[in-house]
Amino acid sequence: MACLNICKQGGVDGKVKNGREVCTLDGTVDWHGRPAIRQRTGSWVAAILILVNQGLATLAFFGVGVNLVLFLTRVLGQDNAEAANNVSKWTGTVYLFSLVGAFLSESYLGRYKTCAIFQAIFVLGLVSLSISSYIFLIKPSGCGSDHVHCGSHSGFHLALFYLSIYLVALGNGGYQPNIATFGADQFDEEDSSEGYSKIAFFSYFYLALNLGSLFSNTILGFFEDGGNWALGFWASAISAALALVLFLCGTKRYRHFKPQGNPLSRFCQVLVAASRKWKAEMIPSGEDLFEFQEKDYAKNGDRKMLHTQGFKFLDRAAAITSEDFHQMDRETYNPWHLCTVTQVEEVKCVLRLLPIWLCTIMYSVVFTQMASLFVEQGAAMKTTIAKFHIPPASMSSFDILSVTAFIFIYRRVLDPLLARWKKSGKGFTELERMGVGLVIAILAMIAAGLVESFRLDHATMECPNCEGSSSLSIFWQIPQYVLIGASEVFMYVAQLEFFNGQAPDGLKSFGSALYMLSISLGNYVSSLLVTIVMKISARDGSPGWIPSDLNKGHLDRFFFLLAALTAADLIVYIICAKWYKYIKFEGKSGDNNGGNDHINDQLRVI
Repeated sequence: MACLNICKQGGVDGKVKNGREVCTLDGTVDWHGRPAIRQRTGSWVAAILILVNQGLATLAFFGVGVNLVLFLTRVLGQDNAEAANNVSKWTGTVYLFSLVGAFLSESYLGRYKTCAIFQAIFVLGLVSLSISSYIFLIKPSGCGSDHVHCGSHSGFHLALFYLSIYLVALGNGGYQPNIATFGADQFDEEDSSEGYSKIAFFSYFYLALNLGSLFSNTILGFFEDGGNWALGFWASAISAALALVLFLCGTKRYRHFKPQGNPLSRFCQVLVAASRKWKAEMIPSGEDLFEFQEKDYAKNGDRKMLHTQGFKFLDRAAAITSEDFHQMDRETYNPWHLCTVTQVEEVKCVLRLLPIWLCTIMYSVVFTQMASLFVEQGAAMKTTIAKFHIPPASMSSFDILSVTAFIFIYRRVLDPLLARWKKSGKGFTELERMGVGLVIAILAMIAAGLVESFRLDHATMECPNCEGSSSLSIFWQIPQYVLIGASEVFMYVAQLEFFNGQAPDGLKSFGSALYMLSISLGNYVSSLLVTIVMKISARDGSPGWIPSDLNKGHLDRFFFLLAALTAADLIVYIICAKWYKYIKFEGKSGDNNGGNDHINDQLRVI
């Protein structure tokens, strides 16, 4: 009770006050459902556990995903286009499941339970994949390398394989959007020092993701490329199990937000209430709109959202009519007839985010090429130095190193320089950084197209399996990987910050899910583009742009096509970014947050 009293008094410095411990100000609770004590919960102790968990889980996921296209071609006997399509569909499904995880988290389970459940499913899928591959698929023993391909498989064996990898997709997809938001929950943004750490967390989270994939792209990639698929899959399963155990070890340390209820019903309530009052007269200033007092939101750890112009039809949902006066008391409040301004602004927020989100899908189409066509392009190049063989999938290590370097370059060098140069005294906004990411992605596709043109000039026309069929070294791929890595720092890190910061309090996991859903749809669009391009280009006896023998195709034209489409997307994105209006909160401790400006002012010192 002493802790609760101090919370009400507002111990803003977060220190021990009058010999008593101070609670967080953002409404978080501990494992027992009591107000979270700042000194005993959350902060970097809990966040580091989550970052290491993310690194291990990413190692496990990419231990399967980074070489999946080669597994499909060498072990299951699929051609390049079919394998690329299947990888894109699987990767897209991984991120599509993020919506399932976000919905369960925000509506019923909370982020902690959702993360634990889906990580358990993730481990189950990896164990099943390891067993089925070892017993049924890798036959004869030692097959699956670039020299020895495997034989045919029964329908049951293939069904078990696809069940396993889609369990992996379900587990990883449901876990990912929640772990990012759960990590951010460990910092009280109403406290100035923890607020700065919360912004920095997203950069370190993406860094942990990339460092985790570094091991899978190099060591595991080397073993899997040599045909040791079962060993690679078992290593992934063990890593995922360790990640789950580590996550559970921090149970009593974590801070939690209580689930806010079904967000879909809140969304529908606004539409229904607005439709009921489509003839109601409105005051332009919006002063007659229904809203609770800030203390009512603070009880649940929410913030009151300020009224904004635009989508005026939705404001009718909060308009108070003569029939609504008897509903003004919270106990008899019927949201299907009368909604609060905050609830209406939640819907407006989602509608404003959608155009920005749609423009990020094309970038994800570019990004997904690393797991498919970049690997196939690398396999058709010279992959040896002396007698040492370089697995094509391991070239994505240069992407990871690029991400690691550019995160620190941006935070330590570019952001402070931009803050001095710009009149606002700040670096790039999240929207500006995403625009820069699109520009760099265009350059990456141009680089990939040029490398493919050079590869074709040095190609051997007769190549049954197209492995190492060009004398051009695989290291010519480094620029395109480095550019993709640089673009990720601007695009994906900014997306995590933007969608999490701009999502309403009851939709934070959906904000992270939007980032992942962008990747999902990017994979599906990539698969669709490959299919369309092959149907159009493979006519009149032509092998098409992406045949099994890349030396007979024109993969360079496909990369140039992606560059052109991304350039068109950039133009649309600039228009949408100029139109976008940032949401405004009233802070849980009584301050007008205004989009975390007080945090962003100090961003460059992190």
